[in-house]
Amino acid sequence: MRLHRLEIEGFGPFRSRQIVDFDAFGDDGIFLIAGRTGAGKSSILDAVCFGLYGGVPRYDGGEKRLRSDHCEPDDPSEVVVEFSTPAGRFRVTRSPEYLRPAKRGGGLTKQAAAVSLEEWTDAGWVGRAARAVDVAGDLDEILQLSREQFLQVILLAQNRFSEFLLAGSRDRQALLRRLFGTQRFEDVQARFDERRRQAEQTLGARLATVDARVGEAERLVDTAGLSGDADDGTAPTAAGEQPTASLTIDERLDALRRAQARADYRAGRRASEQADAEKLSAEADAALATTREERRAQQERDRARAALARLEADAPLIDEARAELTAARAAEALRSTIAAASRAHELVDAAATAEERARAEWDALEFDVDGDLEAWVTARTKETGSWERARELEEQVPALDEELRIAVAAVDAATARIEAGEAERASLPDAVAALKAERDQTRRIADRADDLRIARESADVRVVAARAARQLQADQAATERDLTAATTEHAAAQTALAKLRQRRTDGMAGELASSLRPDDPCPVCGSVEHPSLATHSDPVSPDDIADAELIRDAAAERERELMSAASAVQAELAAVLARADGRSVEQAEREHAEATAAYTRSLSAVEELEAIDARLAALTARVERLEAEKAADAAALAQAREDHAVLRQREAQARESIAEARGDFDTVAARLADTATAIAAARALAAAVAEHRRRSEALVAAESERDTALADSPFSDAAAAEEALRSSAAQETLDARIAQHAVQREKERGILFDLELRTLPEEPIDLEPAEQAAEAARALWKGAVDEAARAAGVAERLEGLIESAAAENARTTAEATEFELLKNLADTIAGRGANTHKMTLETFVLAAELEEIVEAANRRLHDMSTGRYQLRHSDALAARGAASGLGIVVFDAFTGQSRPPQSLSGGETFLTSLALALGLAEVVTARAGGIRLDTLFIDEGFGSLDGDTLDVAMRTLDELRQGGRTVGVISHVEAMQEQIPAQLTVRALPNGPSMIEPR
Repeated sequence: MRLHRLEIEGFGPFRSRQIVDFDAFGDDGIFLIAGRTGAGKSSILDAVCFGLYGGVPRYDGGEKRLRSDHCEPDDPSEVVVEFSTPAGRFRVTRSPEYLRPAKRGGGLTKQAAAVSLEEWTDAGWVGRAARAVDVAGDLDEILQLSREQFLQVILLAQNRFSEFLLAGSRDRQALLRRLFGTQRFEDVQARFDERRRQAEQTLGARLATVDARVGEAERLVDTAGLSGDADDGTAPTAAGEQPTASLTIDERLDALRRAQARADYRAGRRASEQADAEKLSAEADAALATTREERRAQQERDRARAALARLEADAPLIDEARAELTAARAAEALRSTIAAASRAHELVDAAATAEERARAEWDALEFDVDGDLEAWVTARTKETGSWERARELEEQVPALDEELRIAVAAVDAATARIEAGEAERASLPDAVAALKAERDQTRRIADRADDLRIARESADVRVVAARAARQLQADQAATERDLTAATTEHAAAQTALAKLRQRRTDGMAGELASSLRPDDPCPVCGSVEHPSLATHSDPVSPDDIADAELIRDAAAERERELMSAASAVQAELAAVLARADGRSVEQAEREHAEATAAYTRSLSAVEELEAIDARLAALTARVERLEAEKAADAAALAQAREDHAVLRQREAQARESIAEARGDFDTVAARLADTATAIAAARALAAAVAEHRRRSEALVAAESERDTALADSPFSDAAAAEEALRSSAAQETLDARIAQHAVQREKERGILFDLELRTLPEEPIDLEPAEQAAEAARALWKGAVDEAARAAGVAERLEGLIESAAAENARTTAEATEFELLKNLADTIAGRGANTHKMTLETFVLAAELEEIVEAANRRLHDMSTGRYQLRHSDALAARGAASGLGIVVFDAFTGQSRPPQSLSGGETFLTSLALALGLAEVVTARAGGIRLDTLFIDEGFGSLDGDTLDVAMRTLDELRQGGRTVGVISHVEAMQEQIPAQLTVRALPNGPSMIEPR
């Protein structure tokens, strides 16, 4: 992989766009990135890593802080990285997430992170992906390096050289795992552990199942009394059985099989006893049934005897009923003639009474009638026909008077409408003119609605901005106070850290002297003699330095956060002050209220204009309608006067007809009612006389027919016949009683005849002895059934448990052998058991990779240390049970001893770490498919080297640029600036941001 071009804008300390052309350093092969501390040298590498991977090596997860604090709200933030691989030439453009001014409504809005990937073709740059997930997928395929691998083989960032050298086994394992992707071996270990646990659980469950089933069978044997010492008629057992606790499963199964034989024998005995008891119970039930049948026959015989005696005693009553039924049937033939004569006599009496009542009502009316009543009725009926029309007119008089009143009112109303219309027509022109003047005034106000709305919206923006400015000014003051305090705190922490480092440097000799022992070589001069040891009076430990650095870093982070917050508040305050247009909150609120009132009045004028137009249209329509109504009102008045005249003529004619028909009565209706009453009474009297005459004739005929029928019957007169009469229901009851008596007597005689032939005893038969015998036999049978079922169930259940336990026991042997093999393999892979070095499978693989890394590092370390130092891979057993196999020690050829890397001096640590980092890069590159590294960056660390050692490091860098490789070195060491002419200088401007100057 080769980097060609880098563009940075609004990122880290760089506000304006900075361009780095890496191809310009191709001829030199090595270039220096120089600049004062804090100017932003490492930010160039941060930008490269951010452009390719979306993150930076120094503070993961800090993408939101990548935007330059020097940016104005509208400034963009962007990184462009142009690079090439064997797959082609590509360009990545990436922006972090940040806040920018909103395009509408004021305030700030979130600018989402963005990324795009382009590829160079014959037609120029062509877009390849524009979504984060698509760009990441394409870059993985193109780069073939993860971010961790990139940081270890291409971008050797600050403070990461010694990380791998000085790390413990656990941290080194974590780093190697990320670089070589050996998590799959941990997955293999986890799968083998899971298989071991599953196999152990399965085997344990199966053994528990066997033991549980054998134990259940043994408890069943004890409960059922099959242990061999029970005296209950079971089969004889073997003596001398041992307690189950001291027996194997097979021995316990043999004992259970012997108990099974006893259970089968007992079940057979109980089944035979059940059959015998069932036979005895059946015989007792049959005897009980026979006795019960004889008892029922005896009771039926006694009942039949009593019933027959009762029937013989009722014979005289039956004879009387038979005679009564014969007389009733004879009288039934005379019922209709006797009833007809009685009915005719009753009707004659009723007709005579009706005639007397009708005559009395007629006489009460005191009408003087000469001649026939029918003729008088006919004459009066014809006379009332001419009075009916007069009665109808008399009933209509109130309605006719009302119609006349309404006609008069209609004439008056029509006259009033004509007069009112004339008055309204005279007043309408003035009203129309006044309404038009009001409409013109209202329209002028309504036409200003758009201008007033814009003025109100501007006032809205100013009042919101003025209020926000007041709050932001308070926030700015508070933020500046916090920033001043944070700056003071950061300076104090930095000073404290510098003092601690100076104290540690001053006391380093004493610290080294305190660790020396007699005959131990001095780590500085190598001498085994120590004539004058330095004292360690002011000890400062590395932990003290680390704690102070944490405090310093926290204070610096706090200061950066507050600086960013202060810049954001200042930018936001400037924006809102511009929107407030110099207004104070009070002035803005006053202008806003005035603009709102004016706009509201304009909106109201729009609504009022619509109402005025509607009223004007209504007045115009009213004028036209009044002209049309004028002729209609005149025609209505003429018609009303004509209707009034017609009604007055109808009223006069009606009153004349009514007076003629009324006569001497108050009303025509009264005269008609009186005449109708007389006609009805005359008709009733005539009808009653005729009915009395007809009923008398019918009575004579009915009495003649009755006397003739009595002469031919067995009765002496009608009274005797009526006394013998019975209703149909009574006759049916008598007939049924006679028939039932005869049938019942014959039935009882037949029953008694058959029972008398059985010669049953006269004394009552006793059922209790037979019932007791049957109950005893049934109880005996039930007990035998229960015992047989219990014995059979015990035998069947015991057989099932023995067979199931034996089958499970047979399967456990093979599974136990397989589990032992699997357990040993899983323990070996996981670093347990016989694995005395406690090396897991993943650690074993990583140890092999580490051996190659150490071998590659030693090829450079030999020259860097002039043959003194050599790295060696150590698989010594780690302390406190930790995993072994990933240790690194340093062999010192001067002493012939190996020692830990922590004992190296600062410069030696840098060189050794650099060699190890280059060896790691070489191996990782090979594992990634032989990727060619045409660009390499090394960040800082050279300041700890003396002149000679720096020359060695420079020779190593010269070797790295062989084959067309370009090496970028970040350092502020002046000696390196003299030795490396090609440089990029990062310079901080007086106003804060930094810029990059190539040389």
